[in-house]
Amino acid sequence: MQPKDRLIFPLDVPNKAEAEKFINLLRGEVGLFKVGLELFMAEGPPFLKFLAANRVAYFLDLKFHDIPATMMGAQARVMKGARLATVHIDQGRKMRPTIEASKNDCKVLGVTVLTHLGPEDLEAMGIAPEYARDPTKLVLLRAKLAQEAGCDGVVCAGTEARAVKDKFGHDFLVVCPAIRPVWAAVAGDDQRRVTTPAEAVKAGADYLVVGRPIRLAQDPREAARKTVAEIAGALP
Repeated sequence: MQPKDRLIFPLDVPNKAEAEKFINLLRGEVGLFKVGLELFMAEGPPFLKFLAANRVAYFLDLKFHDIPATMMGAQARVMKGARLATVHIDQGRKMRPTIEASKNDCKVLGVTVLTHLGPEDLEAMGIAPEYARDPTKLVLLRAKLAQEAGCDGVVCAGTEARAVKDKFGHDFLVVCPAIRPVWAAVAGDDQRRVTTPAEAVKAGADYLVVGRPIRLAQDPREAARKTVAEIAGALP
């Protein structure tokens, strides 16, 4: 991959018009555009058809979570056309037939531990202290479930990327959100386990999701280019 292919920009906007604005602005600067719940709930499957018709590569981040039969029906309708997609993987190998049936040309990623959560949040959720106090340990447990389920990789914080790569190998994809370049301060940031682009790449991340530092910049295109330059500088 080229350095810019590793950069994912989330279309965390309320409607298609806003999304098109960023697609037109950043299409030559990033590798993938991420479609999450906000935009999908506003525009639905027709927006995915719009992306496919215009050959816009995208990451479908809907974090599917249900019994396998329900997930299989839902995923078959919307995953086709996506390069990457996310599922929750707490059911482990029971999900393997569902995930294998959903892949086509799409790489399926297991969600591990959301990056805005810290140890106290995990303990409050009932996670055993052994895992709550060490999010990396919990990420590795869930990455194991993802691998057993047939996932191609996981989504985790950059702080956990090296541990995942060391345990599950180079070919197991790692996608890291909560990326904050050193030059970009995000007011009221809700993310907890953050890293810079360079730190995440050096830890083994394959893709980086960078949203607000680019979207809120005075010049989003230049912010994307600076991020790509930082990625390039960290590659071996």
